[in-house]
Amino acid sequence: MIANSAAALARTAPRSEPRPEHRPEQKVERYRNLLSQTPVFRGAAPAALDDLARRVQVRTRPATSVLAAQDEPGDAMFVLVSGRAKVVLFGESGRELLLRALEPGDVFGELALIDDLPRSANVVAVDDVTLLALDRAGLRAHLAVHPQTALHLLAELAARLRQADETIADIALFDVEARLARTLERLATDGGESAPEGMLLARRPTQQELANMVGSCRETISRTFTSLVRRGLLVQRGRALVITHELLRRSGRRAPIAAL
Repeated sequence: MIANSAAALARTAPRSEPRPEHRPEQKVERYRNLLSQTPVFRGAAPAALDDLARRVQVRTRPATSVLAAQDEPGDAMFVLVSGRAKVVLFGESGRELLLRALEPGDVFGELALIDDLPRSANVVAVDDVTLLALDRAGLRAHLAVHPQTALHLLAELAARLRQADETIADIALFDVEARLARTLERLATDGGESAPEGMLLARRPTQQELANMVGSCRETISRTFTSLVRRGLLVQRGRALVITHELLRRSGRRAPIAAL
């Protein structure tokens, strides 16, 4: 897994790296393996992966660091190798709207390299993170030789557009309870597993995190969450959470049948 290679990468990453044409082959192979495990580049040709691996730079940042700031020029795109991060917008009152949770293997920052406009959102490290960074010149030089990579980036942008459409529809068409149920289902689909009662989310987000995802306030989420638990639609198991079949049905989604 990509996260398993991150510790060794962080330990051996130098403060400044040699130019791509002088980079040691062992390091190029390590970067290539990391890139090949990311969803965006998983289907890339070996030659394209080799070229990317020679162009990326390693960066490490501590938790709470701003990895990309809204409205600032974007000079690089990033692959998250280890740790977690979040894509957020901040209101004037300091309220946070969570647009996307980032896990190892996720890519961010490429939009500003494509349209040459400022960053559209903030990216903040939740944990200590290790990143692979590819600057604008490196990306354009790569695409000149390997244009097929552009299709992988387009597929990633298309997936995010679909997710944005779904988020807009949720806010416009559903009340807080339905939005909370749909958000929990998405989290369970991305990082949970099927269970006889529905879907199991191993790590339950805090109520503030859920409020940021749903686009509501913590107090409203707290009341809604408590109501769902009381009615048996959510089942708490320590830090885990079961989203029942009935709640999934009400939110317009179905859980996969669990293997018994």
